[in-house]
This record gives sequence, structure tokens and C-alpha cells, in this order.
Amino acid sequence: MRGGVVVGARAVLVGARAGVRIGVQAVTWALAWRVRPWLRESWRPLVVLALALLAGLGGPELVAEHASARYPVTAADLASGRAALADLVVAPRTGAESYEREEFGAAWDDVDGNGCDTRDDVLRRDLLGPRLDVDGCTVLAGVLDDPYTGARIEFARGPDSADVQIDHVVALADAWASGARTWDPALRRAFANDPANLLAVDGPANQDKGAADADAWLPPDQGYACVYALLQVRVKSAYGLRVTPDERAALEDALSTCVTV
Repeated sequence: MRGGVVVGARAVLVGARAGVRIGVQAVTWALAWRVRPWLRESWRPLVVLALALLAGLGGPELVAEHASARYPVTAADLASGRAALADLVVAPRTGAESYEREEFGAAWDDVDGNGCDTRDDVLRRDLLGPRLDVDGCTVLAGVLDDPYTGARIEFARGPDSADVQIDHVVALADAWASGARTWDPALRRAFANDPANLLAVDGPANQDKGAADADAWLPPDQGYACVYALLQVRVKSAYGLRVTPDERAALEDALSTCVTV
């Protein structure tokens, strides 16, 4: 999905608005350059927002929409995601206090039987130019274009391996309290290793997210919020997991920022 999401993501404003954007950018840099160096960085966001409002380009909502244009989705995918969200059962979480990681099996099992553990499978899928060990499985190095922060991260197996981590888009603890605690062990093991629910991401961002749902955490790069919400909805729909009222509202808000192609 990521490849299709990224294609064409640079086109945002066309026609007359392109001229407005270029003019705003030129004035912004001119103003920022005139202020004292120690003020430039703190003033620039305010200058951009003020000029955008004066130009009729809108405030935070439009900023979010422009950011989402870097990760466009198809109209069909958005419609499907909205329909799936509307069908999710809305209910409070239950049993969160009884969650244990072991309930989902050993971490990074080789559930597909390809001889490689799930973590290396995801690293090989998500890193650019992955370099493998002689075993053909262990990922030694590669580059991550992190969807959560927008940063480019050099991955190297060793002391700094945790710079890149594998995130469960729908966290295991969230899944447990949203219906998974009633599943049999085999289904929980499959869920924990399902590639559709796994992303290689920035380690600190993953730690910051923890087991939060969409109401409590969205990617720092707001342009990815739409895709992230679609992924969460697809996973919860596929596995019959519930959402809370606040979580559903947060997912709806994230989907409202989507830009379609």
C-alpha cells in the first residue's frame, strides 16, 4: 500500500493557487531574513500562518490537508475506509488490566513458515536497500523513510537497532481490550504477526505511542494521519475489534484530512 500512497504525493496546489503559494513563500523568506537571527525560527511559523490567512488559504485545517497531499489515497480506498468505520461496533474497552504480551505468543514468530522471523520480514519490506546476512533473513542495514515523523533513518543492526522499531498499528493491548481477549491463542498469534498491522517506524515515536489508540495518539507527521487511520480501520474491521466513541471520532477527523487521487 505504501508505494501507491507515495506516488504523486507532491502535487498540491495548481492554477492560480500555485502563483499565490510562490508569492507567499517569497514574502515569508524576506520577512524571516530581516528579523534578528535568534528570532527567525520562532517567527517563521507565525508569519507563514498570517500570510496564508491573508491570502485566503485557510488555517490549520488546510495545513493538515496540504500535509496529507504527500500521502494521497484513492477515492475507493477512502470510501471503503469510511464505510468500514461506520460498521465498527462502538463500545468501551474491557479487561485492559489483564493484558499480557505473552497472550499473543512469542514475539516475532515465523508464522508464514519462510524461515525468517516477522521482524526481519517487515524490515526487509519497509527499508530501502536492505542488506541481509548470509542466512538470507537477518536484516543488517537499510534506510527507513519513516511514515510517522517524515525523517530518514539509517538502520544498522547493533547497539542502535532500536532506532527503528516494528509498530503494531493497532496495539496489542488495544486489541486485547477491544475484543482479542476472547480469541483463541492461534488467532492472537496470527494477529500479532500480521504484516497488514505492522510498520517499521522511528523508535522514539513508537515508544511515545505505546498502546494508545487514535484518540490518544496520531503520527507526529500530520500528513500521515489519513493513511494511519485507514490502516487502523482496516485492521479493526478485518478482526472484528471495537472502537470507543472518542476513538471513532478521532478516526473520522483523521479521514477528513485525506487527499484523494
